[in-house]
Amino acid sequence: MSTNLDLAALRVFLQVAELAHFSRAAEELGLPKGRVSQVVRELEARLGTRLFQRTTRRVSLTSDGELLAKRARSLLADAGEIEALFKQDRQLGGRLRADLPVRLALDLVLPALPAFLAAHPGLQVELSCTDRRVDLVEEGFDCVLRVGAVHDPMLVARPVGRLHMMNVASPAYLAVRGTPATPADLLAQGHELVHYSQTWADRRPRFDWVDAEGRAHSLQLPARVTVNHTDAYEIAALAGMGIAQAPRVGLRSAVADGRLVRVLPGHEPAPLPVQLVVSQRRHTPRRVRVFMDWLTVLLAAHLADDNPVHD
Repeated sequence: MSTNLDLAALRVFLQVAELAHFSRAAEELGLPKGRVSQVVRELEARLGTRLFQRTTRRVSLTSDGELLAKRARSLLADAGEIEALFKQDRQLGGRLRADLPVRLALDLVLPALPAFLAAHPGLQVELSCTDRRVDLVEEGFDCVLRVGAVHDPMLVARPVGRLHMMNVASPAYLAVRGTPATPADLLAQGHELVHYSQTWADRRPRFDWVDAEGRAHSLQLPARVTVNHTDAYEIAALAGMGIAQAPRVGLRSAVADGRLVRVLPGHEPAPLPVQLVVSQRRHTPRRVRVFMDWLTVLLAAHLADDNPVHD
C-alpha cells in the first residue's frame, strides 16, 4: 500500500481539528458529512493511529492528532508556496501563524494589517496575541515577535528596535503617597509597585532604573497586586494600585490625557529589545519572510519615534 499522504486529506483533517466538529467542517469544505468522516477514517488507517477522540457532544485531537496537526499546517503552507513559485504574479499564498505581545498587536499591528492583507489577497494570517512566552516550535508558530533577550540557540532573532520605558502612577495614587523626586523617596514615602510577571514564580517586585552612566540599579518595593497581562498592568496603575514601569508606546495616550502621570523621568529601566524570532530547525517560507519584512518596517517606524532625546 502506498505511504504517500494525500494533501487533500490533510486539509480535511485540519478543518475538523480547527472546528472540532465533523458537520461544521463538512459545511466549510462543501462536502457531505459522510465523506469527511470517511476521509478521516482512511487517514487514521493509513497512519495506524487514532487522530480524534469522538463523543456524542464533541471532537478533540488525540496526542498523535495534535502532532499531525502541527506538522500538517506547515506542510500545507509549504505546498501552497511551491505552487505559487510557478505563478507569473508570484502572489503569496497559504497560511502563516505568528505570536505577538498584546499591546504591540492591538496598538500597532492589527490596525495596519488590512493594508497588508489587501496587498496579499491569497494569504491567511493567524495571530496569537499573548504576553506569555510561547514555544515557537512546539506550538507551531512560523514567527514570534518577542520583547526581551533571546537565549535559545535553536532560534534565530532579527532585531526590530527597542522599547523605551516609563514610570507612571495615577494622580489619585500620587495625591496620597506623594510624588517622588529621587529613588530614595520611594522608600521614604511608602510607595508600592504594581508587579508585572509573565510567570507566577517571580515574586520579587523591584523598581529598576539605569543612571546617566548606564549603571543598573534595583530597589525592592512592596506590591499588593501582581498581574501577568499588559492590559491588566495599565488598568491596575490607572486604578491607583501603585507605580508601574512599562513601555512608553502603550502609555502615551494615558499620560497625554492626564490619566497617568510620569514619575522619576531620569530613573527608568533600560530599553527592551524587540526581535522577530524564527526556528533554526526549518526553512523560513517566503510568505513568512515577507510578513516579517512588513512587521520590521512597521514597528521600526513607531519605535524610532519613541526616542528619549525628545523628552
